[in-house]
Amino acid sequence: MEEYGRARRPGGRSARVRAAVHQAVTDLVSERGYGNFTIGEVAARAGVADTSLYRRWGNLQALLSDVLLTRLNAQAPMPDTGTLAGDLRAYAAIVAREVTGPDGLALVRLAVALSGEGRQGLQARDELLADRRRQLQAMLDRARDRGEDPPDALEVLDHLLAPIYMRVLFGAGPLTPDYLDGLVDRLLA
Repeated sequence: MEEYGRARRPGGRSARVRAAVHQAVTDLVSERGYGNFTIGEVAARAGVADTSLYRRWGNLQALLSDVLLTRLNAQAPMPDTGTLAGDLRAYAAIVAREVTGPDGLALVRLAVALSGEGRQGLQARDELLADRRRQLQAMLDRARDRGEDPPDALEVLDHLLAPIYMRVLFGAGPLTPDYLDGLVDRLLA
């Protein structure tokens, strides 16, 4: 695709601007919570014109959805250890690091807030869940192909991911390796 007579390069200025905008959103959610800032404040923090954000995303809701989907999907690769128990333990550890990392709680709070914010928020939630289910299903299908008897993807969401997110959201305790292993053990029992 040509822009102003030049071919667009992946990873160029556009990617840097997008990364700066995403980080500005994440920082503002961490500092102020959902709904307590404007697209103009995001633009100022990212060092770009607010018109650029409106042109690219249209509104704050679309920008927040993009940030959420991009960040969460990029951070949780599916492990392949050779066993379902190993895959689930590794995945639980990845998710725990993701949600307890520097931007983790802000992203979880953003996911919860967006899911209650109209059509775009529901669409972002549905896209995130569909993507997680696809990723999990690939792991579960691999296990089935190896002759294991895996649970379904919704059971993994209910018994592995939900407790992790709830513990982080409500500060109900640390996500220790023993706690995560216990979640996996109960899921597979």
